[in-house]
Amino acid sequence: MSSPSKRREMDVMKLMMSDYTVETINDGLNEFNVEFHGPKESIYEGGLWKVRVELPDAYPYKSPSIGFVNKIFHPNVDELSGSVCLDVINQSWSPMFDPLNGDAASLMMKDKNMYEQKVKEYCERYAKKEDLNNKAVEEETDDDDVSDGQCTSSEDEIPGLADP
Repeated sequence: MSSPSKRREMDVMKLMMSDYTVETINDGLNEFNVEFHGPKESIYEGGLWKVRVELPDAYPYKSPSIGFVNKIFHPNVDELSGSVCLDVINQSWSPMFDPLNGDAASLMMKDKNMYEQKVKEYCERYAKKEDLNNKAVEEETDDDDVSDGQCTSSEDEIPGLADP
């Protein structure tokens, strides 16, 4: 690639041509929302999430900021803000490695069945199509829903997204 802007265009276009629903913000390629389903045969199956992605001008040399718009119960995701620390996702993660949601990490380690039950409850309560639409107005006025970009990421793909 000859420049970061061409890499950004290529990566965003590849994402838009995938099975994900991608919605640009302000008609640019620096900010967009991505809808994705929980992976099949996982405790997140049946859930539908929207993440807001912000690509910095220096992308891919600087990591994107990613935050969940609707709630998800996961040790890597801050429950209040939806922030995701990308370097946690791109490494071998364990609940003991700097979780953003300490309650989820603790529950996962101490009581796997209760953790799975809580994940499924969140899927049912917060991860349906109607939950994405109800959150849209809040999202437009709240810029704190994404990570601060302080974490590092892989430059091969946009992290934090489940396989289609």
